[in-house]
Amino acid sequence: MKHAVTFILFLLFAYPGRSQITLDSCKVWARSNYPVIKQFDLVEQSRRLTVSNAAKAWLPRIELNAGASYQSDVTTLPISIPDIDLPDGPSKDQYDARLTISQQIYDGGAVASAKRVANAQSDVEREKVNVAMYDIYERIEQIYFGILVLDEQLQVARLLQKDLALSNASVTSMMKNGVASQTDVDAVAVEQVKARQTETSILVSRNTYIKMLETFVGKKFRNNDTLVKPAVSDFMTITNNRPELALYNARDRLLDTRLKALDVSLRPQLGVFASGGYGNPALNMLKNDFDSYYKIGATLSWNFGALYTRSNDKRKIEAERQTIQSEREAFLFNTSLQTELQSGVIDNLKKQLEQDDEIITLRRRIRNKAETRVANGTETVNEMLRDINAESNAILNKRLHEIQLLQEIYKLKTINNF
Repeated sequence: MKHAVTFILFLLFAYPGRSQITLDSCKVWARSNYPVIKQFDLVEQSRRLTVSNAAKAWLPRIELNAGASYQSDVTTLPISIPDIDLPDGPSKDQYDARLTISQQIYDGGAVASAKRVANAQSDVEREKVNVAMYDIYERIEQIYFGILVLDEQLQVARLLQKDLALSNASVTSMMKNGVASQTDVDAVAVEQVKARQTETSILVSRNTYIKMLETFVGKKFRNNDTLVKPAVSDFMTITNNRPELALYNARDRLLDTRLKALDVSLRPQLGVFASGGYGNPALNMLKNDFDSYYKIGATLSWNFGALYTRSNDKRKIEAERQTIQSEREAFLFNTSLQTELQSGVIDNLKKQLEQDDEIITLRRRIRNKAETRVANGTETVNEMLRDINAESNAILNKRLHEIQLLQEIYKLKTINNF
């Protein structure tokens, strides 16, 4: 048992497992890595602060005022009564300090309206971030499928090298038997070098794409990590769930809250207050001495100025609503056209795939006959190499069509986000 555990640990360290990377996992990683995602937290933080500030309007307002002044004249009694000393009136230098506490009792719905507007505005900003992230997902899909295409090209290039290696061995044997010449062997060797060049070029391109994907997802991939082909199930109906539509709806809701806020501005506001102070003079203007005082009361304010601009404000909101509706209709129209075009591309690729197998079968039959004729000395090696390359290209075309079909189906899903 001890030896078995030791052997398993040796295999784990000597041959690390290959991670299988999926397109969905790349999107999840990108969502947590891309800088724009930080705006979600900023939007929520701004929402909380704005709503909190609006709610603070119900807290009592405390105001402290103090002042000193000297004036050129003061109020006096313009009469004189014999044998009676009238007060001289206040001094020309006057002092006052007072503390006022006021409390809102009825605000006409202003605080609630401010909260609704803040929440609606935050919804708009959040949906803008979702739209921005949606564009990132689309770019990740392009890179991901680009790597899958390069992987298929790499497999076909290596398969061609194996075929050419077998052909090289066969032609070399034929040269020893006097059926082929050194020129024939060199012709095969040239094709082998070209196949290795193709593999090198594909590997360089793949490494570039991998680095781009790593930048988006914020992770480093190992050389033996593999990208999994996404499985796409058949779909009967196509529904448009693009985040742009949610953004248009959020903008509409914001206009609704702004429209209701116009009604709030027409309502009166009622409050109470208590004020206490100390000064010279106090409330008795004829008493030239420092004294304390207080006031309690209620205030009613009603601003009719909002009536002057109400009609224009409503027209402005309606114009903005029409702009949003126009943008929504244009977006849906363009999305519908893209859907129809994409559906046509998918149908075309499906038909091509049906014919790829037939082409590969015919190319393999031609190649086998070419190898037989070369062995019999009735065909040149160059002609056989041409048939080998043709079969390799047929196999590559089928694999590329399979990846392209997956990519185009995902494009259709991306266009409608379903």
